[in-house]
Amino acid sequence: MNKKQFLQQLDSALQGLSQEERRDILQDYEEYFASGLEEGKSEEEIASALGSPRQIGKELAASHQVERARTTATAGNVMRAVWAVIGLGFFNLIIVLAPFVALMGFVLSGWLMGVSLVASPLLVLVSAVINLGTFVWFDLFTSMALCGIGLFILIGMFFATKSVMRGFIRYLKFNASFVKGGLRHD
Repeated sequence: MNKKQFLQQLDSALQGLSQEERRDILQDYEEYFASGLEEGKSEEEIASALGSPRQIGKELAASHQVERARTTATAGNVMRAVWAVIGLGFFNLIIVLAPFVALMGFVLSGWLMGVSLVASPLLVLVSAVINLGTFVWFDLFTSMALCGIGLFILIGMFFATKSVMRGFIRYLKFNASFVKGGLRHD
């Protein structure tokens, strides 16, 4: 594979990135080729030493998505980062997706529990209207206490969700660096 073929394949593998980022990355790889040619290597040797342009594109796209999720932790950015890291290898389907599903299940169940407890006084009043003559003051006061507990749960889930997202993004970053060639100790 020569320089032109390598750069074309790398460019097509980087479709998820912005035009400016792709241009910077391609310029870096053109410099690799230029310095390799100065050392007397052929374009084929340089391309072979660099590795697969598709795999390089996947790794760079995953790093970009993880960094974007780290700076702006929205649900969409985190999902894109998860899929980009899973795309690095089939083994990551199990290693990344299983913890992500488990954590999202925990977060979703916490939010649903908090919302349902906050809504409990309304449900007691609706029940009293539907089933006339069954209103009990104890039910109303109990549901009000549950509503207070629900508010505390919602506040806790707000902070727990932020912490879980930050921790999972760190895990994605760790996983992506591990897949790209192991961990480097500085």
